[in-house]
Amino acid sequence: FFLITSLSFCLFFSSLMKMLQTPQNISTHQSSHNHDRRPAYLKEEGHDALHKTSQLSNWQWERRRVSQNLTPRCEQNTMVENVSGFHSLSPMIQDFLYYRHCRSFPIILDLPDKCGGDDEPEDVFLLLVIKSSPKNYERREALRKTWAAERSYKGKVIRRIFITGTEGSGFEEEKLNKLVRWEHQHYNDILQWDFKDSFFNLTLKQILFLEWMDRRCPQARFLLNGDDDVFAHTDNMVEYLQSLKDNNGNKHLFTGHLMKNAMPVRNPENKYFVPLQVYEEEVFPTYCSGGGYLLSGYTALVIYKIAALVEIIPIDDVYMGMCLAVMKLKPDSHMGVQTLYWHIPSRQVDKYDPCYLKDILLLHKFMPSDLYFLWQEVRNPKLPCSAKT
Repeated sequence: FFLITSLSFCLFFSSLMKMLQTPQNISTHQSSHNHDRRPAYLKEEGHDALHKTSQLSNWQWERRRVSQNLTPRCEQNTMVENVSGFHSLSPMIQDFLYYRHCRSFPIILDLPDKCGGDDEPEDVFLLLVIKSSPKNYERREALRKTWAAERSYKGKVIRRIFITGTEGSGFEEEKLNKLVRWEHQHYNDILQWDFKDSFFNLTLKQILFLEWMDRRCPQARFLLNGDDDVFAHTDNMVEYLQSLKDNNGNKHLFTGHLMKNAMPVRNPENKYFVPLQVYEEEVFPTYCSGGGYLLSGYTALVIYKIAALVEIIPIDDVYMGMCLAVMKLKPDSHMGVQTLYWHIPSRQVDKYDPCYLKDILLLHKFMPSDLYFLWQEVRNPKLPCSAKT
């Protein structure tokens, strides 16, 4: 098995190396906003020194070419220093507050024809929007070969997009982003912007995608928005969405693992720490957990329009709930989406028993090897399951 896997990867890597000989398919989209360049705090230490002391790589040349066509970068908002308690916050949160108004960044890898283009738009029934980081190559490969495969199911078109920023510093950043570019050339499924891919920028990633959708794929009927470590039964999703009455993507839908009366974490040691300087309310609006949720194209574009008026917070799923609340739209619960936990009725049964998972929509979290196994098993028409399961 390992020899076969290694050989397959070598063949793929070899084919990608050949692609390097051709011009790079990197967009130089000019944003209509005034704040377009990556702010200084998002630049990794040592990156500028690399530009000055070594010959620029192809990827670096493209990045510089994109940046030179942009309006002046988003400037630091020093007024936030006057906020009570600002100087007691961690440098990471201080930087977030300095630049939370920055919403536009140059796009490095674009997908102008993912949904058929302007001349012949494709009727995309389910658009899979998967949040990923440049380093997560194995996860993306597993998804391409399992539930995120682009195909038609029961006459409905499924398309796939990974959304990401940049990661690392110096040579590490260059290496990771070359890998992403090669993947993009081979699979045509990556949107990448020139901002630091981090936990604090997940909301920014969502906003940039919605801007792209409004421009490139407004006709998508439904979307799955999820992480790259979930198991999504996309066949079941198509059947569920087809069963909706009087909603072909043109009406409100936002459903997943519902979170009600959740409160901001005020412990500075917690990953999800939200200080009062970032969010003053004591309770979040109702939202769906960000591991994965389904929404209509209508709702996605409504969120995009209102997002310009909603101040960014670093927790992306809560932010989507905030936008819905402003528009007085409610997210719904779907029992088939379990992003925090799922219940198996017996300790004697394997947690990943396909008989218990074949009717779900989405579960979180899985290793790539588990995804391969489950995707084959849950779709097996001869899967031996007892009446009890």
